[in-house]
Amino acid sequence: MRVRTEAVQFKADQKLIEHIDKKLQKMDQFFDRIIEAKVTLKLENSGQVKDKIAEVQLSVPGDVLIVKETSKTFEASIDTAVDVLKRQLIKYKERLRRAS
Repeated sequence: MRVRTEAVQFKADQKLIEHIDKKLQKMDQFFDRIIEAKVTLKLENSGQVKDKIAEVQLSVPGDVLIVKETSKTFEASIDTAVDVLKRQLIKYKERLRRAS
């Protein structure tokens, strides 16, 4: 699976990109036909605190799974997004099994 990471209006450091890659590579355990993952990282300026937004799009055959999570750190946003994607992938696999 190919992972593309895009940081909007800032430069993501190597440690963050490695964290994202490591987390998303584990998704292959749940579904082995993931085409690619596209991660968009953004900063949200809402008042005093800058929230970190991570949006993950997983391309699977015939569909795209999208999760958008907001947290105080990008790592926490990615971790939560990966947990949600796991559930979505399991549901997607169930739909595939029922269809065939």
